[in-house]
Amino acid sequence: MAAHWVAREWGSPDGWSFEKYEVAAPDAGELTIRVQAAGVNPADAKHVASSRPGVDLPVPIGYEVSGVVTAVGPGTDIVTGPVAVGDEVIAFRVSGGYATELTVPAQKVLRKPATLSHAEAANLLLAGTTASAMLHAVDAQPGETLLLHAASGAVGVSVLQQAVMRGIRVIGTAGPARFEEVRRFGGIPVEYGDGLLSRIRAAMADAGIGAIDAALDAAGTTEATETSLALVEDRRRIVTIVDPRAAAEHGFLISAGSDPDTARYRDAVRIELVEAAERGELIVPVAREYPLDQAPQALAFLAEGHPGGKLALIP
Repeated sequence: MAAHWVAREWGSPDGWSFEKYEVAAPDAGELTIRVQAAGVNPADAKHVASSRPGVDLPVPIGYEVSGVVTAVGPGTDIVTGPVAVGDEVIAFRVSGGYATELTVPAQKVLRKPATLSHAEAANLLLAGTTASAMLHAVDAQPGETLLLHAASGAVGVSVLQQAVMRGIRVIGTAGPARFEEVRRFGGIPVEYGDGLLSRIRAAMADAGIGAIDAALDAAGTTEATETSLALVEDRRRIVTIVDPRAAAEHGFLISAGSDPDTARYRDAVRIELVEAAERGELIVPVAREYPLDQAPQALAFLAEGHPGGKLALIP
């Protein structure tokens, strides 16, 4: 018997159940994965915090995993090609990743980059595709300069690395304790808080930057919105992943995984991110690992903010 986390009522992770269950044998187009690590994301808790149209209880928890294939359905390949029992793989946008084993559609599975540990690989694609979608939304081009709010967060770190790959400069907001992290991944750090706009302009002058071409908001604060609007005239080149109300009020973009076009783009870019990780151009800092049965504790730590990297659950 396998075990997994399930929400049987709407609410916080403290109300979830860690249960034994029978893993379904894979049909054609499916495979079974023995989970080595599950990525921990705010969306895992948000998805079941309250009732949502089209979502019925019980809800298995977890969107992304890294593991080893234990069974393959007839005639089944994964996104990156043929697959066999024993292969190391990652799965993204699945249902029930907080598990010891699960069966998933093959179109959600890719080979695991050998350069990453299971804990790192389990956290590659949600943050990575979110970052890619933000850069895509504002049509970021080589030689441009971007303003990135929350540059030291999981999405921000992926944006920084992907910007470097594309020849794009980034000024990124962060707390002073995380400045070295921003510099490590190619960004120019600026402290958030009162006086942010003046500090950004000073950083621009020091770096010989004449203008900010686009702004990416992963913070969702009022100052992030106000600073972006002050520095970027074209509101089609401002995007947020956390503040849809501000986007609606001011007429800039929102990038959401629930949007069909964004979801299609994220699926299309998965292979590029796996290949970038295999080249050593995209890494995933992991701050902590928790036993699988401590999922609520991991999410509580994540909710405190500034975890210093990604979190992983280890069966």
